[in-house]
Amino acid sequence: MRLTAALRLAATLSLPRPLWAFAPLVLCLADCSITGIGQASAQDYPSRPVRWIIGFPPGGSTDTVVRIMSEWLQARLGQSVLVENKSGAASNIATEAVINAPPDGYTLAAVTSANAINATTNKRSLTFDFLNQLAPVAGLAQGPSVMVVHPSVPANSVAEFIAYAKANPGKINMGTPGIGTTGHMAGELFKAMAGIDLVHVPYRGSAPAVTDLIGGQVQVMFDAMISTLPQIQSGKIRALAVTTATRSAMLPDVPAIAETVPGYEAIIWYGVGVPRGTAADVVTKLNREINAGLASTKMRSQLSELGSTPIVASPGEFWTFARSETEKWEKVIRQSGARTE
Repeated sequence: MRLTAALRLAATLSLPRPLWAFAPLVLCLADCSITGIGQASAQDYPSRPVRWIIGFPPGGSTDTVVRIMSEWLQARLGQSVLVENKSGAASNIATEAVINAPPDGYTLAAVTSANAINATTNKRSLTFDFLNQLAPVAGLAQGPSVMVVHPSVPANSVAEFIAYAKANPGKINMGTPGIGTTGHMAGELFKAMAGIDLVHVPYRGSAPAVTDLIGGQVQVMFDAMISTLPQIQSGKIRALAVTTATRSAMLPDVPAIAETVPGYEAIIWYGVGVPRGTAADVVTKLNREINAGLASTKMRSQLSELGSTPIVASPGEFWTFARSETEKWEKVIRQSGARTE
């Protein structure tokens, strides 16, 4: 039985219905209780530049989405929004930097599906809990990753790739944006469900991994459509499948992995957080401006061209989604036996 609140949430958010299959049935009763009480006020916010820290290098999918939104926020807030790339440890270094920043609204975090995965894969080593030590601001976008291969790989379908991998165990290199990233776990999940052996080659972000895929140093990747689409369209790499449960409108002729490996699904998503304790009215102002950008024709077109869909949500709704994704990946990792080291 589905509660009325869950149905209302699914109808409110601009996400495909399958993404909310794991969402809790009860929403937060008030967003202000999540953000806490801070010292800054929205009345004169911002009065100086805002830093937006992301955990991946320039050129990757997170960097692309954040820079699109930062341009919008600069125009709306009347202050510079400075994007700071602090890569490493699958975005954990950047997340911890925001958690330890003053709760004044001048340091934003790029919260992504990597955070949800790391909450499970690095639970013992993490020094923070992003769901409890960050306060949610807003969603940004979500979309599929794409299973892409170097043109030299003799496979034009998922089934052909699986057969090729089984005939060459341990001889195919799988590039990823780093250990514990969405691209890493999408690949590990595929390996576990398809019963194949690929050699994991982690990088410090998506951009260098895609560069080596084009160069043939690695043969396969599971990476965000935002990062791979231009290279697919230029013919530098070949798309075999998308990681969402159904096909993408941007690549309608490319099947979903689930069409060959039933039950497979791995999405990538992006949102915004701030240090817990940031004033509720500052969070409300940021949420309002971000959602206005996501509703604009220009930004919707920009995201659509990158194969992404806006996540228009309140802070509480976005955190409900982030929590559900964390719980989902914990179950997936445990049940699939996917390796994280």
